[in-house]
Amino acid sequence: MESINFLFWYMFICGLFIFCSLRKHILLTLLSLEYLVIVVFFIMFYFFFTYSSEYNFLLIFLTFSVCEGVLGLSILVSMIRCHGNDYLMNLSSLMW
Repeated sequence: MESINFLFWYMFICGLFIFCSLRKHILLTLLSLEYLVIVVFFIMFYFFFTYSSEYNFLLIFLTFSVCEGVLGLSILVSMIRCHGNDYLMNLSSLMW
């Protein structure tokens, strides 16, 4: 039981470290965000499985995470079409 909790915390901290350290490309940032979403999904699934709850909230969470992924990819595609690359330095120029 404790080893599973330690594994979940380790996966989450590693995902946060990768998210904070990758600052060059938007695609790598989006992949690290999706990794964090999957880790949070596993944590919630383990919590609901342990306490014998219903799994309806997991379907809502997966729906929102898919919408988040699609929104990130659409921003990535529009940025590549406008600027020709996916560098995060160009993200501030999208606001102007």
